[in-house]
Amino acid sequence: MPELPEVEVVRRGLVSWLRGRTIVSVDVLDPRSLRRHALGPEDFVGNLQGATVVDVVRRGKFLWMPLREAPSSPPAASSPEQAGPAVALMAHLGMSGQLLMQDPSVPDEKHLKVRLHLSPSDGMPDELRFVDQRIFGGLFVTGMVPTDDGGPGGLAESPLPLIAEEAAHIARDPLDPAFSFELFYSRLRKRRTGLKRALLDQGLVSGIGNIYADESLWRAGLHYARPTDKLRRSEAQRVITSAREVMLDALDAGGTSFDSLYVNVNGASGYFDRSLNAYGREGQPCNRCAAVGINSLIRREQFMNRSSYTCPVCQPRPRNGRW
Repeated sequence: MPELPEVEVVRRGLVSWLRGRTIVSVDVLDPRSLRRHALGPEDFVGNLQGATVVDVVRRGKFLWMPLREAPSSPPAASSPEQAGPAVALMAHLGMSGQLLMQDPSVPDEKHLKVRLHLSPSDGMPDELRFVDQRIFGGLFVTGMVPTDDGGPGGLAESPLPLIAEEAAHIARDPLDPAFSFELFYSRLRKRRTGLKRALLDQGLVSGIGNIYADESLWRAGLHYARPTDKLRRSEAQRVITSAREVMLDALDAGGTSFDSLYVNVNGASGYFDRSLNAYGREGQPCNRCAAVGINSLIRREQFMNRSSYTCPVCQPRPRNGRW
């Protein structure tokens, strides 16, 4: 599954191509990719056709495009500007979903599912294609609702205080300028669980998946089983700072995906996996310990039907850990 930096790479690519452009028409080549749109393909097409993409927004791993509907009649001169878009096109990338900008002359991809024809714009491709080999992802239209804190819905180019309904239940992520450490820490201390379990809870902090949790905890020098209700403020701050730094490093490299099917909007794969310090490095020297002459090998342990990777020296196991 793509993690937050990979989805942010896609968002940054899409916003430069899509913002302000109108969806002229829609081709649905495989209705299975619209299964999350309960009212079916005809309603999906009806919502998109003639609508203008206002922005491309991300919160955690959720990605959506607020849409301004085509006016049925010219607005009156005295009418105030529309408060904000009522609906958004939401993209769920799943395990292999790709959002690709292409010129109409480019042959259809083998697993092309949905195509949006866009209004012309100088030097820009005129089609947005959703390609998905495994069909675990999809597109759907959802309503927009006010954010619970009055801030922007997520990371975007415009500060609309609206969020796609399906994303309203998740917390802000560490890259969101409106992320509140005080709120995070207050909620963290009320939980009686292990630190990594808390980081994976999208209701507490969004966008941190298994890979980035391990990398953030390694960088912070903390074990994944540290009890959250006993975590000091400085330690919690270190975790969030580390998560932010790891994600920004990954953004510079284009993401961490190990799946050759996952590419960003321009068709380029990420290479951050070559710079991982903990995840997937079982039996290899800990880079931090090696730098000071200590011989320590990264250890892998089973965790929630997945794996956790830690250094036994610089991430010591807590006595009263919560596993």
